[in-house]
Amino acid sequence: MTGEAGAADRTVVVAGAGGAAGRAVCAALTAAGAHVVAVGSRAASLTDLDAAETSVVDLADPVAVAAWAADLRARRPSIDGLIHLVGGWRSGSGEDDWQWLERRVLTTLRVLSRELRDDLSASSAGRLAIVSSASVAQPRWGMANYVTLKAAAEVWVQALATGWRVKGTPTAAVTFVASALDDGDTIDQLAAACAGLWQVGHEELNGAVVQVSALAASD
Repeated sequence: MTGEAGAADRTVVVAGAGGAAGRAVCAALTAAGAHVVAVGSRAASLTDLDAAETSVVDLADPVAVAAWAADLRARRPSIDGLIHLVGGWRSGSGEDDWQWLERRVLTTLRVLSRELRDDLSASSAGRLAIVSSASVAQPRWGMANYVTLKAAAEVWVQALATGWRVKGTPTAAVTFVASALDDGDTIDQLAAACAGLWQVGHEELNGAVVQVSALAASD
């Protein structure tokens, strides 16, 4: 299926941009011509990024995210993409660890996607993507909190995908699945896939669950 005009000149928000994956995704999108808005919770993590602009925002705070989004809308003709890379890792099933992970893995996704959902719907080719974990398919008690929240994030994205499919908008929600984002090859494949989201038609992408490990084999 043909693409939808590529990433050039599109405004793409990369949330959780300060990590290794975020930096690679920002660079790949910028190289593809996108106006990259790199967002994170700590100013120190957003230095030396290959992005058009950076913003420090508490992405779990709906009020803060609404104010940031309003400012972005006032300056950009459209918001065309949200790449959600906010995360973290803690093992186990304890309450404190659940609260720590839930705020990062799920709440930030819910807050951001609810705030930007109408913007992505209004885009000529809106795209939303998250990164989930291969461990969701084989959950273990030692990581019960983490895999439960990642599974919930996947369901949230599928709900977005269904809504966009019903509305008939040229918008797509995608889940990338990786074993881990701790090696350069996997990160590079993810970054290339994110930059290529606007080269594939929304009908093919919407609701897709893509194994990052399979991307290298398809190159």
